[in-house]
Amino acid sequence: MLNSKAVGVVVDPVQSVKGKVLIDAFRSIDPQYIMRGMEPRQTTSNIGHLSKPSIVALAHGLNKHYYSIAINYRKSEMEQRMLLNLNKVNWSNALKQKNYENHKKQNIETLKNLRRLTSEYNKWIQEENKQSEKEFVVSSVGKMNPKNHLMSNIEDTMNENVMECLGTMLNTVVF
Repeated sequence: MLNSKAVGVVVDPVQSVKGKVLIDAFRSIDPQYIMRGMEPRQTTSNIGHLSKPSIVALAHGLNKHYYSIAINYRKSEMEQRMLLNLNKVNWSNALKQKNYENHKKQNIETLKNLRRLTSEYNKWIQEENKQSEKEFVVSSVGKMNPKNHLMSNIEDTMNENVMECLGTMLNTVVF
């Protein structure tokens, strides 16, 4: 076991790259304290500074094997700009060419999905015509709306294909 005074600090790199630093500090609980029925933490005036533990943290042993310690930090303006620039998308990324074979396979899969969504939308319209407006609204609660998915898929496919064509034309002119 580590020294009883040791503290572990955890930084979530995925959330931190997005600009929001997710950081927490922990100290392990000596099992002897639990067997004796003693409180492993020192009582201090940190009430109100600790955040409510998540279910995942409790499942991983929070308050059984380790406990959370209130932690405070500051980011300078330069550190904040650096974190925000790490995940920034550059305008030229949209013009980068994908592998043509992969793009072709993706288009074929999208067309199959569009065909499926079109038949689902046809069934959706037939059900809508059979029922009153209120009945249809109640029966469609929690179900996927094929019209919205169809429009979203069409828009995404068109955008990807237009950007792919534009990138190809630019590459033929420039190179």
